[in-house]
Amino acid sequence: MDKAERENASGRVTVAESAGFCFGVKRAVQLVYDEAAKDAGHVYTLGPIIHNEYVVNDLKKKGVGVIDDDLICEDTGEIPPEGSVVIIRSHGVSEEMYSRIKNRGYKVVDATCPFVKKIHTIVKDASLAGYPVIIIGNPDHPEVRGIRGWVSGDCAVIENEEDARNMLLPKDKKIALVSQTTFNYDKFQELVEIITFLGYHVVVANTICNATRERQREAMDLAARSDVMIVIGGKNSSNTQKLYDICRSQCANTYYIQDQSDLQNITISSESRVGITAGASTPNTIIQEVSQNVRGTEF
Repeated sequence: MDKAERENASGRVTVAESAGFCFGVKRAVQLVYDEAAKDAGHVYTLGPIIHNEYVVNDLKKKGVGVIDDDLICEDTGEIPPEGSVVIIRSHGVSEEMYSRIKNRGYKVVDATCPFVKKIHTIVKDASLAGYPVIIIGNPDHPEVRGIRGWVSGDCAVIENEEDARNMLLPKDKKIALVSQTTFNYDKFQELVEIITFLGYHVVVANTICNATRERQREAMDLAARSDVMIVIGGKNSSNTQKLYDICRSQCANTYYIQDQSDLQNITISSESRVGITAGASTPNTIIQEVSQNVRGTEF
């Protein structure tokens, strides 16, 4: 959608221009569709390609399966046959997992976001050079687990101030510091200040994706001037949850929905200024459906 399509004539409903698929997600999803078109029935993604049920279900209809970390099909419990295509999603995986997939005789299609791939290189080179590594992010997120898997030495994953204060890394040497690409930028800056104050000599690589920063900044600005803010994304999407938290801090009437069907639970007055944004895993079709539904609602 261009700018004209994203805002109606009255200006009552505004869709953030940065809403929807980021470069890395768009690339990953397209790679899966391309592989499915070549060899349907022998294509698998390691975990859901993105945190969006609409896309995952559509790919399933095209014969794309999902395997877990044990390389077993999630829905059937079967082991994919040798020669199958296994696609690594944009979050990336550990070095050990990458090797394990190849050693099983599968064809690997690496859809890891290039920005995440860059972090893998940074932490691998740093740890091989003898530097400890700090990763700022959610320790349970697949992207962070993947990054951790490229570190061969000391490593700490921190998500908040308590984690930082409980960190037990050496203070007599430089420490490489990176971030999950979708981490909140302001919180990242705060944690870097705390870590520095605690006496750690960190070499900071700000690896938060520029698209993420822009999406978060635009969401905050839009929420601040909206009466109602709608954030669209999969229920398990980390970056969408962060967008919701940011918008909620600026607009009390902020709602987290997965698609237009969730709008039935939201009451919007005819005078309300409505802002809409979406996580990086939200297809443009869903964003359009939500915005058209809101604009066409009869009050």
